[in-house]
Amino acid sequence: MNASTRSSLAGRVIKAAATAVALVMTLAACSSPSALIANANDKSKGSNSGSTTTVRIAAQPYPLYSDIWVAYEEGYLKEELAKAKASFTWDSFKSGPLVNEAVAAGNADVGYMADLPAIIAKSTGQDISIVSNVAYGEKALAVLVPKDSPIKTVADLKGKKVGYAVGSYAEHLLALLLSKDGLTLNDVTSANLSADDQVAALQNKSVDAIVIWEQYITKLEDDGTARVLADGTGIKRGNMITYFTTDYAKQHPEVVKAYNRAVQRGADLINKDPDKAAAAVSKDFGVSADQLKKIWTRLTFTTKLESADIDAIKQVEDFAWKNGILKSEVDVDKLIDTSYQN
Repeated sequence: MNASTRSSLAGRVIKAAATAVALVMTLAACSSPSALIANANDKSKGSNSGSTTTVRIAAQPYPLYSDIWVAYEEGYLKEELAKAKASFTWDSFKSGPLVNEAVAAGNADVGYMADLPAIIAKSTGQDISIVSNVAYGEKALAVLVPKDSPIKTVADLKGKKVGYAVGSYAEHLLALLLSKDGLTLNDVTSANLSADDQVAALQNKSVDAIVIWEQYITKLEDDGTARVLADGTGIKRGNMITYFTTDYAKQHPEVVKAYNRAVQRGADLINKDPDKAAAAVSKDFGVSADQLKKIWTRLTFTTKLESADIDAIKQVEDFAWKNGILKSEVDVDKLIDTSYQN
């Protein structure tokens, strides 16, 4: 990719980051949640008598992170953290970049997100450590077009307007898909949109395509609005990860381990009793229990970071660095710390 392309990509990411910072400043200045918060949950769920530390969790309400939400709703987080003499608070944000800003502002100790936003956070100087996997799934991220669209292949996107969240892992998938046809992000008109705004834009056809994740893929397919043009099959593993601020993790290693135990219990429930798990969390994502179980067929939930996961994250870092998305190179081997896995 040439210098002008790298500059364009970097400019889009910096603009998106600046917008997120402004939103976080609004949150800090207001007594009520700002638009960047997706929903405010009952903080009492995280209270533990006799706790000696509180871990502040920055959450995201998407099925990609279902095992964490099961751990939250079923009380596993409270139970496991109590063993480490800890309690937690829980605020839910609309995207990984916004979670990054909450952590950078000192308002959260732990966040979970897709691969690329975590790498971007590290490259901007945030002292964070990836401590566990959450899930992965090649089909849980996809390019969608209106059901009646004449667009039949990724190559047909040339010259078209595509909506996606700049700095999210959707940007990486789009770049990978375009490259297979000899195209780059410069060959499409990019619209930096949140997931909800992407849905509206596709419905009113102000964009030709969007790059979005679950729960939106299933909902838009089921209501007849859209169809999948391409997903990550064979080219993007699609890792979701949890990171802690490094200082917090070093000071409270047993809390990090307890968090990971709770999330793995959530993953185990999804795998062993999906009916019970879906009943517990489908409301959090605005889907039916049946839709959620369909979504789960596109994801593998586990806290374990295997070599395939680490290799996939390294590929994301390599892409982001070569294409001017990162402010500095990131050593993924140092970013990932598997010592907290149980």
